[in-house]
Amino acid sequence: MGKPAKSQWDFGELFSPEQTRRVLSVSELTVQVKRLLEKQIGSVWVTGEVTNLRAQSSGHIYFTLKDTAAQMSCVLFSREPVTHRELLADGQKVLLQGDVTVYETRGQYQLIVRAVELQGVGALQIAFEKLKHKLAAEGLFAPERKRPLPEYPQRIGLVTSPAGAAIRDVLHVVHRRNPGLEIILAPCRVQGEGAAAEIAAAIRLLNEFAFVVARASRPCDGKQKLTGGTPVPPLATNLDLILVTRGGGSLEDLWAFNEEVVARAIFESAIPVVSAVGHEIDFTISDFVADVRAATPSAAAEIITEDVFASREFVAGAPTLMRQRVCQQLERASEDFDQWARRLARAHPRRRLDEWLQRLDDLQAGLLRKVKQGARERRGAWQNLATRLLRVCPAQLLRQRRESLNVNQRRLRELTQVHLRHWKDRFGATASRLRLLGPEQVLSRGYSITLDTATGRILRAATEVKDGQVLKTRLQAGEVRSRVER
Repeated sequence: MGKPAKSQWDFGELFSPEQTRRVLSVSELTVQVKRLLEKQIGSVWVTGEVTNLRAQSSGHIYFTLKDTAAQMSCVLFSREPVTHRELLADGQKVLLQGDVTVYETRGQYQLIVRAVELQGVGALQIAFEKLKHKLAAEGLFAPERKRPLPEYPQRIGLVTSPAGAAIRDVLHVVHRRNPGLEIILAPCRVQGEGAAAEIAAAIRLLNEFAFVVARASRPCDGKQKLTGGTPVPPLATNLDLILVTRGGGSLEDLWAFNEEVVARAIFESAIPVVSAVGHEIDFTISDFVADVRAATPSAAAEIITEDVFASREFVAGAPTLMRQRVCQQLERASEDFDQWARRLARAHPRRRLDEWLQRLDDLQAGLLRKVKQGARERRGAWQNLATRLLRVCPAQLLRQRRESLNVNQRRLRELTQVHLRHWKDRFGATASRLRLLGPEQVLSRGYSITLDTATGRILRAATEVKDGQVLKTRLQAGEVRSRVER
């Protein structure tokens, strides 16, 4: 209950203290949470996997750090002097140091990153990238120093473990594609501590073996410097190439081929080197330094034996190819022979004589046509002149005019007679019609015609006459005069 009122205007406490509440805005609550997090937690180290990495044009990097049960937002500002910034990528396992705070606009907590360390494979990846950049700057990866492989190698050096799967794959492919290829094995470990030094020693051992045998077979005339500084005699080596290989594995398993000592040994090798380490997706430092990189050990063996294998197929198909080529040559020779025979037939004197005789016949036929055509033209011209002369002759002209006049007279006479008969018939018909329509015909049938004597006008009604008017009545025979009484 509220406390009692002291006056009529004092209503006291309407609500008890336990019934009152403090209402915060979203901004106020967010600020309090932010202060609490920054005060209670502050700077921490946290580990997890990077996901949803997004780099802005401003240089800031936003990403999410997650594990199997939770995730949190992280931001790395461009002003922070953080190393390994460029190695951040989705799926990367990292160890981050930063300050926990709240991004007030979205009301979510986040970690402002101050330091980045890669864990596990990430640390090896950093070492890999550093060595890669160092050796690339020194020119060990330069394309212009890459040497082509010999087309038909007879002896190769193999640097690998004698107990690994890679040597079995290489031997299987070589035996199938080029059984005559001789392989000199320089055994070494390809994994674990000290493996890199053994690989480098094996590469140098094969180089020494090749040149020792070459010097024994032929003394050298002079010396030239290798790119790495090792003197090499200018003579053919006893090895055509060196294959450095091993099977697949994790980055830690393949790390021996990412060591600088191996890269230097490959770079200083006077014999072309083929690197085939791991699977297709695996790339090592030795792949970049070697003259040729193969995806797998089997692929490397196929590359080495490609020309020999192709030559074997070519030799196997050579008889068929030669037979086809010989048939083609015979066909072309037969066509050439037929062509020359036709040309010889065309150039034979009898052929030329026949052509001349045919041309003479054509000229003779053309001459006859011209003569006949000229005769016809002359005959037509004479006929035209004769006709014109006849038209110009006076006697003939008078005769023609007289005949024409006689014809016209006869036609005029006939036309006149025809017209006279025609008009005579029309006149008779008209007269007959007039007689039939004349008053005499009416009077002959017993009718009479009454006229006014003074005017001669025919009277047709009794109202047209007056008393005492003299009338004249015409009959078929004679006339009768009368006077009107009523």
